[in-house]
Amino acid sequence: MPVSRIVGGTNVAANLDPTRFSYDEAFSRNLGWLTEWEQQILRRKRIAIAGMGGVGGAHLLTLVRLGVGEFNLADLDQFELVNFNRQAGATLDTLGRPKVEVMAERALQINPELRLKCFWAGVDRTNLDEFLADVDLLIDGLDFFALSLRRDVNARCAELGIPVVNAAPLGMGAAFLVFKPGSMTFERWFRLDGLSEEDQYLSYLIGMSPKGLHRSYLVDPARVDLNGHRGPSTSAACELCAGVAAAESVKLLLGRGRVRAVPYYHQFDPYVGRWAVGKLRGGNAHPLQRLRIALARPLAARLSRQAQRLPREETSPPGELEAILDLARWAPSGDNLQPWRFEVVDDEHLIVHIRIPGDVYDYEDGEPTLLSAGCLLETLRIVASSRGRGFSWQDLGRREGSHRIAVELARDPNVAPDHLIGFIKVRSVDRRAYHLASLTRAQRKTLEAVLGGELAITWHESLAARWHAAYVNSLATDIRLRIPETFDVHRRVLDWERDFSPHAIPAKAIGFDPVTLRLTRWAMRDWSRVNSLNRFAGTAVARLQMDWIPGVFCGAHFAVSAAHETSPAPAVLLRYGQLFQRFWLTAASLGLALHPTFHWAMVVRQA
Repeated sequence: MPVSRIVGGTNVAANLDPTRFSYDEAFSRNLGWLTEWEQQILRRKRIAIAGMGGVGGAHLLTLVRLGVGEFNLADLDQFELVNFNRQAGATLDTLGRPKVEVMAERALQINPELRLKCFWAGVDRTNLDEFLADVDLLIDGLDFFALSLRRDVNARCAELGIPVVNAAPLGMGAAFLVFKPGSMTFERWFRLDGLSEEDQYLSYLIGMSPKGLHRSYLVDPARVDLNGHRGPSTSAACELCAGVAAAESVKLLLGRGRVRAVPYYHQFDPYVGRWAVGKLRGGNAHPLQRLRIALARPLAARLSRQAQRLPREETSPPGELEAILDLARWAPSGDNLQPWRFEVVDDEHLIVHIRIPGDVYDYEDGEPTLLSAGCLLETLRIVASSRGRGFSWQDLGRREGSHRIAVELARDPNVAPDHLIGFIKVRSVDRRAYHLASLTRAQRKTLEAVLGGELAITWHESLAARWHAAYVNSLATDIRLRIPETFDVHRRVLDWERDFSPHAIPAKAIGFDPVTLRLTRWAMRDWSRVNSLNRFAGTAVARLQMDWIPGVFCGAHFAVSAAHETSPAPAVLLRYGQLFQRFWLTAASLGLALHPTFHWAMVVRQA
């Protein structure tokens, strides 16, 4: 049976000095919105908060500052890095510590007179009555996916006549419901009996927010995975939940003000600037709700399928050098082949082996691959700076088909973290239509400064210039699609199964619409099919989607060049690759996206 522990007074934290605290003075600024009498009533009220995570911790601290004096707190988890974006108690010094313990300490730092009862192993059916003993109100701070426990807690509160406030963080706003004794129960509102687990989650989500104000600005739907028990969150929403729950708690505990319990629902979303209050007799049994759930069911299933194709968060490698290499491998490379392998010499030295593919695209004896290797070197330098390490490299030349580079990552307390590290993973290639907004003078100046005079840059921003660049690029595409020398390369590097490929190009990233994509997949099975398709249909559709649309509908084209009478030496190409990667990451930091089209030529858009 889970063990509960009484925490209170000054016995929990030795650094609390009760002589420095006065309840009346500490909460005197509440007076005006509360009477002195009401403040003293709150001092003797007990609230149970199930969950000390995203909303639960914020609920506790907000209610403590309102002067509520007694709490039952339950949570069995410890703080992790993934909690940092929204949970009040998640900091570097609390990593791995129990959430209940941390939040109890935070609350006692505000009011050392608190009477707390902490349930370190969480709450379940075995200790539910103990958790709800002498409670005036329950605040639901449970994880969204803890539906079974949530149902048990709400059912027991209904039996004991305990009101419940349930505030859910959605997007940048908050949706909340109030369950009062004598009003609709949790089960009557959500109607979860007999539903599959997936349908329960969907019904709960739509039951919490019938208006769905948050849906309009969800920018990456693939991050919503009800089947996989994952979803995005924000601190703004959690803080708003604490605010609305505290306001409802004051009304419930003091018996003043109008409380719109279910069948009323509430949602406030400052991002869209809307406040929705409605009444749904029957809750999820209402015809409108049943229709919403039915329409959302295939969408939720599709989002879960998309989420399964997202790259999973990987555990950081145990060693510092391994962690540096793990992030550095995100450097761009031709066809995403990542032609590098790392030979670790010791903790500060390694040899980078660059394999030269030798195919039709790797012209000039591997020049494009060496440029990619330079991108890798710059990425290594940026990542190493975040670990307090310097960076230097030496070209060792080619041996047995691979180019070798010696790299030193010596520890240096004077090295400052490079601000571009956050853009290493978000830098991407995009072939869709871009924004037409011209680059600002400041943006061009910043990008030009990255090249430092080592490379020259020429901007082509007018409609005529963009049209001409798109035309040249489309001619190159026409050649690539018509010759058999490129067919095997295309077939090898296209990944038709995954949206995020670890070693190739996801087919959906090449810019084709679904019909063209399906036709291309059919044709790519055999060169004779490609040849026949080119002969009868030509390459116009591919050129339109890959070159003309992004090439004309963009902010600008630009050309980067260097003056050389002969092909640059490998060390020079590596240095140019470093400059290019820094240029690309700087563009990402300015809100710009690049689409490489051919050697030293890029297309720019406003993100």
